[in-house]
Amino acid sequence: MAEKMDELLTVSEVARRLRVDDTTVRRWIKSGALEAITLPHKGKRQAYRVKKSTLDKLLKNPDLTT
Repeated sequence: MAEKMDELLTVSEVARRLRVDDTTVRRWIKSGALEAITLPHKGKRQAYRVKKSTLDKLLKNPDLTT
């Protein structure tokens, strides 16, 4: 049976759902507190995507980012 693909969220979407600034989400990703997929980019900011399942785990256990 094929495994269902996990929805990928942008940094802005994650920030909005957690009610924090984009910079905070990026800091959590860079520190390893929030697992993310790094995308190739051409610009100043690195592009990331966060699996919805990763965000769901964080919402169930908010102490993960502290």
